Amino acid sequence: MALSEDQVRDVLKTVLFPGLRRDVLSIGFVKDLTVEGGDVRFRLELSAEAQHAANVIRAECEKKLLPLVTPHRLTIQVDLVPRVLAKGPVPAPTAVDASAQARLAQIRFKVAVASGKGGVGKSTVTANLAVALAQLGYKVGLMDLDIYGPSQQMMMGIAEKPFVDAEDSLLQPQMRHRVRVATLGALMEVDQPAVWRGPMVMKAVEQLLTGVRWGLLDFLIADLPPGTGDVQLTLTQKAALSGAVIVTTPQDVALVDARKGLAMFQKVGVRVLGLVENMASYVCPACGHVDHPFKHGGGRSTAERLSIPFLGEIPLHPRIVEGGDAGTPIVELEPDCAAAQAFVAAARAVASAVGA
Repeated sequence: MALSEDQVRDVLKTVLFPGLRRDVLSIGFVKDLTVEGGDVRFRLELSAEAQHAANVIRAECEKKLLPLVTPHRLTIQVDLVPRVLAKGPVPAPTAVDASAQARLAQIRFKVAVASGKGGVGKSTVTANLAVALAQLGYKVGLMDLDIYGPSQQMMMGIAEKPFVDAEDSLLQPQMRHRVRVATLGALMEVDQPAVWRGPMVMKAVEQLLTGVRWGLLDFLIADLPPGTGDVQLTLTQKAALSGAVIVTTPQDVALVDARKGLAMFQKVGVRVLGLVENMASYVCPACGHVDHPFKHGGGRSTAERLSIPFLGEIPLHPRIVEGGDAGTPIVELEPDCAAAQAFVAAARAVASAVGA
């Protein structure tokens, strides 16, 4: 007996959007569904920024429907449409000039590292992910967009001012630990407060993204400020992000905020590559006993509940703090310790997620 339209809809309700708990039918991505004589046809309509998600969804639809449709025909058309947001809090993308686009085209993957709240060690995770990716053989840039409190100049050991080319006004990134780094912290005095209003924030993000001579890169890793504000929205407008990594700790309050950050990226069509749980455990150096001072397992269970990859647990280690203060991330300072190995494993997972 041929499939009915209701049966097809029931199957489509089991196909979830990557990183969401909602199915593609209820979200409204399925258009023009027809079932005639056993043949099934429909369109998947997503924003142009969500091409990877569209490919995943189409493959999942084919996997679930083909055995039921055969020997009849299954036709799935994918339409990627420009994102237009006439209403709501998220503004439409703004143009980037041709020369800036050409520079951005030299970067294979652009990955944002974010957190829903401060104090979860996001910048530490960002620095170590960047250095770990460089250790794995990738060409890596690190863009410090935590403009209210830039810290990558300290974590990466940058003391001098960056060079700005007088001919084209492009900033030259500073090489540390085989990573090209651009941070406003290197341009500011140590105790200078960062007081930014909306237009200034957008300009600062654009300057670090397109006003830096990044060159050929496999990865550009962006360290975002906590929350879901102007920096995050401006970055998603200016750059076609390959994905985002969410950093959290095991506490319930951090996990709640992490879910908000996840929802923000999904709202603007950015794929969430996974969740990292920082400060997950502590191993006593004297006896080897493992303790969990901030609860345990919340990051993994949250990732499973939200259907996003879990990129790993980063244990507490005194040398992480020492390395950050001294300008040498733990993956470089003590590469054989458990924390460094966890960062490297997370970096491998990120590279695998984007197909590097």
